[in-house]
Amino acid sequence: MIRKSLATMPLLDRMGATLIRSKEEDDRQFVTALGRGLTLLAAFEHQDQLSHQQLCQMTELPKATVTRLIYTLTTLGFLRTTIHGQYELGSSAVRLSATAWSRHDVVAFAEPLLRQFAAQNEVSVNLATEIEGEMRYLACCRSPARLSVNLQVGSAVPVARTAIGRAFYAASLPTRQAVISSHLQNNLSDTDYSHAQTALNQSAEYYKKYSYTLSDGEFSSDILAVAVGVFDVATGQYAYSLNASVPSANWQSDDYAAVIVPKLQELAERIGNGA
Repeated sequence: MIRKSLATMPLLDRMGATLIRSKEEDDRQFVTALGRGLTLLAAFEHQDQLSHQQLCQMTELPKATVTRLIYTLTTLGFLRTTIHGQYELGSSAVRLSATAWSRHDVVAFAEPLLRQFAAQNEVSVNLATEIEGEMRYLACCRSPARLSVNLQVGSAVPVARTAIGRAFYAASLPTRQAVISSHLQNNLSDTDYSHAQTALNQSAEYYKKYSYTLSDGEFSSDILAVAVGVFDVATGQYAYSLNASVPSANWQSDDYAAVIVPKLQELAERIGNGA
């Protein structure tokens, strides 16, 4: 009964309940310090950024303990400090989550559909999500045609210079867009950030009008790509984006979009619905 009730709890509540139970049962095998550190990470399940005070309130841990945990987790790369002095998940946590995403049910469901799509339309097609201002590839199926850039699962590409990144940004809620912009601002020079944000804003307007994004030689000079967002009905948000690319010498961008975008949108809907 206890295990069943814990499984239905939000992650942070579940972690807190486990900490209390281990103390009550005097479980000598349970490492309390580790449990507290993981509890602190669990606070970010539904929050992108949190302050020190918020972490204390949410975890109900002493202020001094939270300070030490933040220092340790930041040193190990599981947390990072934002330009506003708050905290967010760092690269170590992101790498672990990226590995989990690559084995996610949605990805497993999508892979045969991507293979079929690539073969039928003679394109390279990829599924990705945004992590710390980059698009991380979760599933890839190559075109029979040779492309200068052949990306694999785990590869990362820029958000602002790729169709797949622009589509993800354009389809995301304003709160997620703000987080993406914050990542870019932290990782790019002022000039590069300004160019990236301009490109993303323009792409968002383009997406509102045409329901897809385009990259014609901007990421790689000989690649033409279109992309759409993927709405995940399980999470109720645009959790992925999907692109289809070909050698730019083979197509005019408008002709390519007219042919492939409706098919790509249908594929995105199937993946998002899991059907």
